[in-house]
Amino acid sequence: MNEIQTLYAAFAGHLSAALDALEAAGTLPGGLKRGAVTVEPPRDPSHGDLATNAAMVLAKPAGMKPRDLAEALVAELIKIEDVTSAEIAGPGFINMRLAPSAWLAELRAIAALGADYGRSDMGGGKTVNVEYVSANPTGPMHMGHCRGAVVGDALATLLEYAGHKVTREYYVNDAGAQVQVLARSVHLRYREALGEDIGAIPEGLYPGDYLVPVGKALAEEFGDTYAKAPESEWLVLFRDKAVAAMMDMIRADLALLGIEHEVFSSEAELQASGKPDEAEAWLRSKGLVYDGVLEAPKGKTPEDWEPVELPLFKSTQFGDDQDRPIKKSDGTWTYFGADLAYHYQKAQEADALVDIWGADHAGTVKRIKAAVAAMTGVDGEPTPFEVKLVQMVQLLKGGQPFKMSKRAGNFVTLADVVEMVGKDVVRFTMLTRKPDAQMDFDFDKVVEASKDNPVFYVQYCHARVCSTLRKAAAEGFAPSDAHLDLLGEEELDLIKLAAQFPRVIEAAAAAREPHRMAFFLHDLAAAFHGYWNLGNDRVEKRFINHEDGTLTGARLFLAVQIGQLVRNGLALLGVEAVEEM
Repeated sequence: MNEIQTLYAAFAGHLSAALDALEAAGTLPGGLKRGAVTVEPPRDPSHGDLATNAAMVLAKPAGMKPRDLAEALVAELIKIEDVTSAEIAGPGFINMRLAPSAWLAELRAIAALGADYGRSDMGGGKTVNVEYVSANPTGPMHMGHCRGAVVGDALATLLEYAGHKVTREYYVNDAGAQVQVLARSVHLRYREALGEDIGAIPEGLYPGDYLVPVGKALAEEFGDTYAKAPESEWLVLFRDKAVAAMMDMIRADLALLGIEHEVFSSEAELQASGKPDEAEAWLRSKGLVYDGVLEAPKGKTPEDWEPVELPLFKSTQFGDDQDRPIKKSDGTWTYFGADLAYHYQKAQEADALVDIWGADHAGTVKRIKAAVAAMTGVDGEPTPFEVKLVQMVQLLKGGQPFKMSKRAGNFVTLADVVEMVGKDVVRFTMLTRKPDAQMDFDFDKVVEASKDNPVFYVQYCHARVCSTLRKAAAEGFAPSDAHLDLLGEEELDLIKLAAQFPRVIEAAAAAREPHRMAFFLHDLAAAFHGYWNLGNDRVEKRFINHEDGTLTGARLFLAVQIGQLVRNGLALLGVEAVEEM
């Protein structure tokens, strides 16, 4: 890590030193936990530049009144260089005002750190496994997968930037009934490639044209060997060939969004390696799996229901509403049992797990969380585990539901959408709302060149910076930090917002919420455009001031750093910072 400290990190250190001084003086008892102490911007900027809750958080464990502790803390904080005032607000919050020199120093820090401004060691090198997409390998990617793919990929990049080691993982569900259906669907296309008239695709098989080339490839490889053969002779072979072809297609689709996974874990290989049995044995050794009979379904009991003894996981011990079977009556693994084994394996290899799931999987979150809570990870402690649910995306055009040609048979492919509007538009748009909120993707609005389109608004901010610098260079002006003290209140307000970038990084990483960066970039762009617009009516506020080359150099230096932050933030989201629009 670079040794240059950013402003919020520096003031967190100053606050810690002030608390140390109070401990040394006997005002505070030693050993108080400070994890909940924060340094952040006040909600109302008129209250100051920085605020801390230290007195509110520490007063009770210290056996003091919050205001008394705040008064003692203010006496220490006012000693800090660049703190011009420290005042108590309400029951014990402390607001500080800083000298302009503090913010100008931060502007220079942005310049010095460049692409590393905001990079953090918060993660401490701990490994986080982020599993995302994990679509069934039965066809191309569709827009139902897109949002989770972007959220997961942006989160992985964000966590790396915040100091974690990250594993990007895709779980290939290649052991269930759906891949048997895929094999039969491909066999039909194989026969078609051999010249057979297959007629309409039978109900229950995958109808998409994307299977036609797979069938042709199999016909070229095997001739008519399996055309009339019984299913038992070709089912496994065709399943494996079809899954491999689908995964190649999925990788290609994801590449259109700039997404690559480092690990592809096969459910079939997981089961073949005995991981589910290993997980069951371990859980039994802990008394967490037992043989029992499920309760009869509530309400009227079906006539064909029989009580069957099954291996049950004690998920009620971890907050679930009933214990869950990990095997079916025929001895095969339930979906939950296989998923439990998969997470058991991941928990042995990572310090923390994050899964990105579609909202249709909400009903299984509690039981998988219960299972992971029962497992011990790399350090013998339960592995932290979070599930982020992602809502579906509704496709619109001009505000109306939009239908596209569907080569996939019954859904709109991701490739079609990327081809229409581009990777950057898709990626940024997917992060303009919280993942668990419904999203409309209107093809007209996402390419609209207006301030109402956040993708355009942020990219235009960077393009505007680049355009300004090109024009300035043509007129003989260059950025300079020699006289930053000439910058006024409007410029300082822009710097104050920019200085929040590192804390937004850490907060977004800690909350596993990459959309916070998209929100911040929109706010930063709005502030920059707002400052720019001052020059429309007031010539003296323009970046290029022909009457004052020194002031122009300082403003251009500011513009350069705003452009740097936009680039840094967009890079985390996987979006290009364009130079012209």
